[in-house]
Amino acid sequence: MTTVVFAIPHLALTTAGIATFAICLGIVLTKRWHGLHTLDFESGVQKVHAEPTPRIGGLAILIGLAVSLFFTPHEVTMLFGPMLLAALPAFFAGVIEDITKRGRVTERLLATFSSGLLAWWLTGYSLTRIGLSGIDTLLVFLPVSIVFTAFAVGGVANAINIIDGFNGLAGSTILLSLATLSLMSYLSGDAEMAKICFIVGGATFGFLLLNYPSGKIFLGDGGAYLLGFLLGWLAVMVAMRNSGISPWAPMLACGYPIFEVLFSMARRKARTLQLGRPDRLHLHSLVWSRVTRKWLIHQSSITQNAAVCPLMMLYAAIPSALSLLFRKNTATLIVAFIACGLIYALVYARLVHFKWVVPKLRLAN
Repeated sequence: MTTVVFAIPHLALTTAGIATFAICLGIVLTKRWHGLHTLDFESGVQKVHAEPTPRIGGLAILIGLAVSLFFTPHEVTMLFGPMLLAALPAFFAGVIEDITKRGRVTERLLATFSSGLLAWWLTGYSLTRIGLSGIDTLLVFLPVSIVFTAFAVGGVANAINIIDGFNGLAGSTILLSLATLSLMSYLSGDAEMAKICFIVGGATFGFLLLNYPSGKIFLGDGGAYLLGFLLGWLAVMVAMRNSGISPWAPMLACGYPIFEVLFSMARRKARTLQLGRPDRLHLHSLVWSRVTRKWLIHQSSITQNAAVCPLMMLYAAIPSALSLLFRKNTATLIVAFIACGLIYALVYARLVHFKWVVPKLRLAN
């Protein structure tokens, strides 16, 4: 194993967190003036919050990360700056949806795809191997590699947007994946990638301080696509910069949101529904409607909402832990990926068929 001298970028991390928190707080305190355009109202298929809430937390995160660039080491800035620039098409496509409420899923997917192309052009990285000989043969050709990478990263960004339905869920999932990728990078001697993960995590944590558990501000599509794209591109770069890491390891580190988007696509296709049509049949939605609302029947709606996150993190930790443990073994990681998918399917089937037996906790307010 490569030995690396690693120092946590305390100043950049702290700056990202404080700047993001301060801007989020400012957005919350001034919502009466901009709320007509920025509030997420409680009506809608996937809405479970109790009152109109600002949904432009992604703007605060973007600014926080941009400010942190002034305090990052030069070698980190040279990598992270282009990544942040490449994320802008995905971010702005999401913000347009947050403000107008009229964006189309296809337009946002194209925007994330464009961000992937721009990231390749700015950084020079793309997936050239995934550990499967047939596909690896095709990835030797640069156009195939670029398109494949752009679609893969766009898929991760969309996956984060899908799980962004309950207080703290998307942000906590991102923090878990970033922590896994950071440790994976550190163990492989890639200090730069580890530091970038820390900085993005700092901004995410600053947002979470107001998002969880009370839900004072939401990521919105802009924030979900911003952080989802950054997470996906970090996964690509960790795999491609470190030959000792199987490409399946960073992918499995993002396992929970990936399984969610794959199962959502399969479910909607089986029900002959549009792939982008919203519904309340995601795993986290079922955990809320059939677990936390029953367990915490006498608690407030905010408490029931917030309880979804720790339960989902119990599942999300499984693929993350396996990705780190078997980061060098492609065959084992593929088996782990299948096993995690089966666990997801088992839990989902029990919930959707009303076979999840849980005690009701009669807690007083």
